[in-house]
Amino acid sequence: MPRIHRPRPRTIAIATLALVPLLAGGFAMQSRSGTDGARVFDQVLSLVNDRFVDTLGATALYEKAAQGLVRELNDPYSELLTPKRDSEFSRKTGGRYGGIGMAIEDVGSSIIVSKVFPHTPAEDAGVVAGDRIVQIETAPTTGWTLAQVSDSLIGTPGTKVSVRFSRSGVPDPIALHFTRAIIHVPAVPFSIMLDGKIAYIPLQQFNEDASEDMEASLDRLVRTGGAKGIVLDLRDDPGGILDQALSVSNMFLREGQQLVSVRGRNTPPQIYTAREHALIPDVPLVVLVNGGSASASEIVAGALQDHDRGLIVGTTSFGKGLVQSLFPLDGGYALKMTTAKWYTPSGRSIQKERKLLADGEFIEVHPDSLETDSARKARPVFKSDAGRIVYGGGAITPDVVVKLDSLTTQQQAFNKVIAPKLQLVLQELAKLAIDVKPSVKSPSFAVQPAWRDDFYNRLKKAGVVIDRPQYDSLGGYVDRVIASRVAETVYGDSVEKRRNLDVDLQLKKAVDLLEHSQSQKDLFAEAQQMAEAMPATRTK
Repeated sequence: MPRIHRPRPRTIAIATLALVPLLAGGFAMQSRSGTDGARVFDQVLSLVNDRFVDTLGATALYEKAAQGLVRELNDPYSELLTPKRDSEFSRKTGGRYGGIGMAIEDVGSSIIVSKVFPHTPAEDAGVVAGDRIVQIETAPTTGWTLAQVSDSLIGTPGTKVSVRFSRSGVPDPIALHFTRAIIHVPAVPFSIMLDGKIAYIPLQQFNEDASEDMEASLDRLVRTGGAKGIVLDLRDDPGGILDQALSVSNMFLREGQQLVSVRGRNTPPQIYTAREHALIPDVPLVVLVNGGSASASEIVAGALQDHDRGLIVGTTSFGKGLVQSLFPLDGGYALKMTTAKWYTPSGRSIQKERKLLADGEFIEVHPDSLETDSARKARPVFKSDAGRIVYGGGAITPDVVVKLDSLTTQQQAFNKVIAPKLQLVLQELAKLAIDVKPSVKSPSFAVQPAWRDDFYNRLKKAGVVIDRPQYDSLGGYVDRVIASRVAETVYGDSVEKRRNLDVDLQLKKAVDLLEHSQSQKDLFAEAQQMAEAMPATRTK
């Protein structure tokens, strides 16, 4: 945007003349320093090009120099993207790509399938969670990174790729041939009406379809379905596209209300406001956040909290309040660089303080995600539109903190035993779910003792050794693991979430608050009563 030049008062012009010698001297010093730096850089570049033991092409040499410059900014979010990385970045933020339709993860030294998306080439070919990828085309994947496997599976829609999978109980690798297709990763994978007419909408990422998916869910559950309350689940939502975050915020906020401001260097502040009438202006709203809620998620949560439109429940968010701009470069490269900071409507910075360790890892300076009372008191205090206290200094602090249940000693011991062979565990769990599918007649099914015994025997046969008394002592924990996988296999994510409502304490608290509130004002009153009761609870 071109700068707007305004005439200055005469007094300022005179003062400027008085400063000319000082400014000129400073410029000369800066110029000399810059010349020295440029000379050193040219000398190093020339010596590396002429004398380094291994020959480097000009392209590689300049790329490494540019990467080093960006790396030395000590900013975890700035990155020089190669043409391949730029394409991958666009795919991840866009939400659509050419592939075969499965999520993969690195487990030990193996790349395994963690989820198969419905209506995709992977599902059609019979790929199941737990399958291990052992070969792509003619190349074994031994020693490959997760990124290498992912890059090899992704490609232009309509092209073909051959993959071999290892599966527990099957002696030889399974060879499958796929035709890549456009894979749509939904921003809202499902949305359901919970008991008491509460709309539950999990928003997993702010990709290009986020606002469209959100609006469709709100239309179906609220405007048509008559929901009396809404739970917007932003837990583990890493963010995404700014415009989508603004659109989602605008669905609940009035036209003209500020959504977020952006302050950068050498640019005027940018203030974003709601441009349309609110789609859902009055229905009580709870927003769930946790340590995985970042960036665009925090913009939405911060705007709704500052304008008293949403009650924030859960644990403190990630604290990513930095703006990255993408600058296209020659040769297909791109520079993703931090250029500004976000601020909520009340003026709070979202960015959490972090420091760079010697090994290159960034860690929080104050890693207390649940925020003790003493930590809160040390943070700057801001006020919402209605005068409620909201905390600055980084991240979004919930109005109601709800900590998830910690695992028991027995559950922790069980997870420790299965961790080295998680691939086999997932495979056996997936196969069990497929085998019992014909016998499941209702979403309210109960895990049968025979299923539990079968799962134990499958694990034992696969080489996952667990003491039987230890296994039996886990009782309901094993049943929940089995039930979740069976529910997802037979009925999908929505039934699986509904069945696990009782063990999701944060969601359960949100639903309980909404069922006892007729308005957003009631929600805040409930939260205030809880906050006032907390000191008495601690002294018991």
